[in-house]
Amino acid sequence: MCVCQTMEVGKYGKNATRSGDRGVLLEPFIHQVGGHSSMMRYDDHTVCKPLITREQRFYESLPPEMKEFTPEYKGVVSVCFEGDSDGYINLVAYPYVENEALEQDDMPERDQPRRKHSRRSLHRSSSGTEHKEEKPGLASDSSESSIQETKSPRVDLHIHSDVPFQMLDGNSGLSSEKISYNPWSLRCHKQQLSRMRSESKDRKLYKFLLLENVVHHFKLPCVLDLKMGTRQHGDDASEEKAARQMKKCEQSTSATLGVRVCGMQVYQLDTGHYLCRNKYYGRGLSIEGFRNALYQYLHNGIELRKDLFEPVLAKLRSLKAVLERQASYRFYSSSLLIIYDGKDSRAGMFVERRPEMCLKRVDSSLPESLQDGSSTEPGSSAQPKVDVRMIDFAHSTFKGFRDDPTVHDGPDMGYVFGLESLINIMEQMREENQ
Repeated sequence: MCVCQTMEVGKYGKNATRSGDRGVLLEPFIHQVGGHSSMMRYDDHTVCKPLITREQRFYESLPPEMKEFTPEYKGVVSVCFEGDSDGYINLVAYPYVENEALEQDDMPERDQPRRKHSRRSLHRSSSGTEHKEEKPGLASDSSESSIQETKSPRVDLHIHSDVPFQMLDGNSGLSSEKISYNPWSLRCHKQQLSRMRSESKDRKLYKFLLLENVVHHFKLPCVLDLKMGTRQHGDDASEEKAARQMKKCEQSTSATLGVRVCGMQVYQLDTGHYLCRNKYYGRGLSIEGFRNALYQYLHNGIELRKDLFEPVLAKLRSLKAVLERQASYRFYSSSLLIIYDGKDSRAGMFVERRPEMCLKRVDSSLPESLQDGSSTEPGSSAQPKVDVRMIDFAHSTFKGFRDDPTVHDGPDMGYVFGLESLINIMEQMREENQ
């Protein structure tokens, strides 16, 4: 099915999975918590996503001071859509060869959003990103039924986490199913395979971006995906799409806070599971609901991770200062990832020593049973590792970029407003929980 099956990959990343001896077998990225198209694992340190030229060029022209807050851009690969002898579907990456792989956006950008299944729709969270058909009760039901036949066995057999994931439903109850990948990741992967298979007669190769896997440093990555800014549509959006996106903003905390929850996973020490939320949950939150979601993200099932306040706040303040200096830049429909490690040595010791007390101390400070002697543990007083990264630049622009006709003045104040809201809410939470 792939026209480049005789090519050989000359370079593999660490722990990349080879397909035959020809390419790298791509696997779903199990920690994807939000977005539209499927993020794929290339190797331990690298993920990939369908390439959109605007986003690629934006990564290539990033201001140096922004690079601390974005994934490292690692290049481009050609991706084949291949079937195996059992009839299952695989995605395999090969070295990119100019003019062989087709662009995801090989038609005028202004035309793409009007197509129900535009190639632009393969992008992870382009604001058009959230299409009309993506509605609670429709996206999960109709899409799941239409793509069951494309399920790859590698989703079940090769890609897994040692820690189960549980999705919280609309009533805040736990789903009964415990799976070994974030459910949003599998949903996106199935949808992408369905789209690619529907195009397989016309297209054999796709271009994918290679990007740093920003969670690879974390043993139990807790990830919060936030859609930033008060506006989500790009300058090239049709009137229909712009109106659709403005309505989503007006009906969510995007309008009131400049930020809304797009997805999250948080490790729970008391159960040993990740709890997951998706974008539909985030769209329906009030301001108080957003505060509660942030609290839940910082809570490990036993206690609030108060040690995270300062390092996260420091990162957010630093990012805000950087973006305030980026005149004419707009990051429409981009997201912000906040990441910390759910593996907390002190809390872990507490679970092992006094498991019967875990559920009684949800909102308490660190137990006395842990305070004595805990300072002798190596690294117990070290500040926890956190990360804050901007992602998704398919609708970003700045003065002189790609001859964009619309030029904006000053920094992206909608994005800055969202950062200010985050900072204020976290500062209030810190004060309330001292």
